[in-house]
Amino acid sequence: MNIVYLSSEAVPFAKTGGLADVCGTLPREVAALGHRCTVIIPAFRSVRRSGCAIETTDQSFAIPISSEKLVGGRLLKSHLPHSDVEVLMIDQPHYFDRPSLYGDATGDYPDNAERFTFFCRAALVALQRLGRNVDIVHCNDWQTGLIPGLIRANADRLSTLKDAATILTIHNMAYQGQFPAESFPMTGLKWSEFNHNTYEYYGYWNFLKAGVAMSDLVTTVSPRYAMEIQTPHHGCGLDGVIASRGGRVMGITNGIDTSVWNPSIDENLTERYDIDSWQKGKLANKRSLQAEFKLDVSDDIPMIGLVGRLADQKGWDLILPVIERHVSEGRPTQWMVLGSGDPRIESELKRLATDAPHQVAAHVGFNDSLAHRIEAGSDLFVMPSHYEPCGLNQLYSLRYGTVPVVTSTGGLADTVIDTTAESIAKKTATGFHLWENSPHGLDEAIGRALYLRYHEKKIWDELVRRGMGADWSWRKSASRYVSLYESAIALTETSTELPS
Repeated sequence: MNIVYLSSEAVPFAKTGGLADVCGTLPREVAALGHRCTVIIPAFRSVRRSGCAIETTDQSFAIPISSEKLVGGRLLKSHLPHSDVEVLMIDQPHYFDRPSLYGDATGDYPDNAERFTFFCRAALVALQRLGRNVDIVHCNDWQTGLIPGLIRANADRLSTLKDAATILTIHNMAYQGQFPAESFPMTGLKWSEFNHNTYEYYGYWNFLKAGVAMSDLVTTVSPRYAMEIQTPHHGCGLDGVIASRGGRVMGITNGIDTSVWNPSIDENLTERYDIDSWQKGKLANKRSLQAEFKLDVSDDIPMIGLVGRLADQKGWDLILPVIERHVSEGRPTQWMVLGSGDPRIESELKRLATDAPHQVAAHVGFNDSLAHRIEAGSDLFVMPSHYEPCGLNQLYSLRYGTVPVVTSTGGLADTVIDTTAESIAKKTATGFHLWENSPHGLDEAIGRALYLRYHEKKIWDELVRRGMGADWSWRKSASRYVSLYESAIALTETSTELPS
């Protein structure tokens, strides 16, 4: 198959979150299965700072954003590292040569509707310039949501896309790309297209809604999240639109790059280890972290790791009270935190680290090497997200023998099996779920985990080894996407529903 991925992010060129990891890895893995893959992204400032070889091309174009405004651009070219996957970049400095991808400290860039409308329309030009027929156009998140509708509206002029199936993957339902109706004409579409079945959303126009309504298939990044977004609680106002697609909505769990996240070859670690040497290896990494951050150096004190955005979504309203309680009550636990985000949460973490320097360590910011070392040195990894489309850190934790404590939502519920009497007996348990989404519920789940850690060491050993032995590689997920692509092609040929 000839597959093209459209995204605003892809590692190592541009990244703000998990979207970049998916679009920088999935095409490479699908290509390794024998398919021709291309990625199209905006030429953000970070592209030129990525360290990758960027080629200029002689391909230029002009997009009519309005009757008075014609915006020019050109195509740049590169490749995903260690692969033959071509990456085409839409170069338009006024739109994309900016310090950040989507906004600054004051909020979103005010011209985001224009920026990403231009990107979607320019991507169609790039698709035509490929010079070969495309089987699958795989769009990702709201920034590419116009593309399925644009393909439909211009089908008679897009010869390379006449048989293409379109797929939209929703990585996070909370971000939809919603803009005032008066900016809709910049799409080049007729006003008759602006209706409640497609683009219109309570008087605004909505990129994500358009993608959901107009694509052949809709996917999310975990099966549970595919069900959750069809409910008012998680659908962010589009639950009815998602539910109306019926059997054309499904979830495929993200994978992890096991060439990067693998404790047996990870050069970031003090001591590497595998499933047979995890106890010795994790202990060495734990001692190293304790010494580096001036925590009490002790083999017996459990280390609890947290890595990620400091945001309400990630459950910090549950985490901070639990850390506070452990510190004030003098409980024998250590907390190792890495992340940035909400200034209020950052401030609270810094205060806790100052008040209890031998018990709490907080590195505000991002440090990739430290993220690896926290996964290796921690006994538990806490991730009580209020919603989590997929999540990656729980998968890294399983891989590194660090038992995850999570809420029962989205990808967390799909990837972490709660430790109960039944799952212990069936030998399926891999972590712990909160039984109540509250500070008390988080503390209780940590307590259950630590009881097993210190009083049921045989079961704990089985838990760790089972998590480390599970296959969460991208190769496994890529195979599922290939099957989905084949079904999508068959679907467009027959115009029937996918089999359940």
